[in-house]
Amino acid sequence: MEIFLDRLFSGVTAGSIYVLIALSLVVVFRSSTTINFAQGEFALFTSFVAWWLTTKGLPIVLALFAAMAVGFTMGVVAERALIRPVRRRNETAVLIVALGLFTALNGADGWIWGANDKQFPEILPHGDNDYFVIAGSRLHYDSIGIVLAMILVVTLLSLLFNRTPLGLQMRAVATNPESAALAGVKVGRVLSLSWGLSAAIGSFAGVLLVPVLPPNQLDLSSFFSILIFASAAALLGGLDSAKGAVVGGLAFGVAESMINGYATFLGGSMQLTFALVIIVVILVFKPTGLFGARRLERV
Repeated sequence: MEIFLDRLFSGVTAGSIYVLIALSLVVVFRSSTTINFAQGEFALFTSFVAWWLTTKGLPIVLALFAAMAVGFTMGVVAERALIRPVRRRNETAVLIVALGLFTALNGADGWIWGANDKQFPEILPHGDNDYFVIAGSRLHYDSIGIVLAMILVVTLLSLLFNRTPLGLQMRAVATNPESAALAGVKVGRVLSLSWGLSAAIGSFAGVLLVPVLPPNQLDLSSFFSILIFASAAALLGGLDSAKGAVVGGLAFGVAESMINGYATFLGGSMQLTFALVIIVVILVFKPTGLFGARRLERV
């Protein structure tokens, strides 16, 4: 029982991280029906920014807010300068630009900060004695903090989507940008805000995540596998559903932890393969995911 709870707590912690990244994908998709494949690299770049600021003496909490501001700015600039010009052509061009941005940001990380791993400061309690015991299993304080952060972000996004004019405008723009513009919605502003908000959420997740990743170091590949699992989680739950991102992220986190514990013969590469298979299956058989809204096109 103790071993099972250890793996369950670990899975919920990892799942909460996937939820945060999946939510950042949902924010962009809700307004533009576009999957931002560069989301993981936004998070990685701003995590490097946070690390660099701490080396200059800035407390990690302030570095977190600075990283979120940088992420928001990057998201807005990327949408205006790179995504918007090609969006007028077709969605395939947008996906290609996003993949190019993924590669460019990763290369910029290595060029600016070097390829060596960086020791990242802890923002949540992560010491050997920072835990309490439940049924003989250790539940660490940083795990609780990450779950609470996930709940906070989910709550705020749910209020944004369901209780604010901006949330309604995001759905209107995603459904039919031309009609939304005719109704007075500032389509460009909505798209820029959604990309900026998405990148800020990713930055928040990244700074929380790095200290709990063994061995608590930041490197150029830190977010690749996380983006894969988060993308699978968002697709499973529905790319336009915050609730779906929560269900999908936690499901993948717990499944990954259980596979690590009970099916070690599969190894890490097979876990990624499993996530990719899930993505393909969802796209083929249920593109809207478990909770996504079916989109109707009038002809």
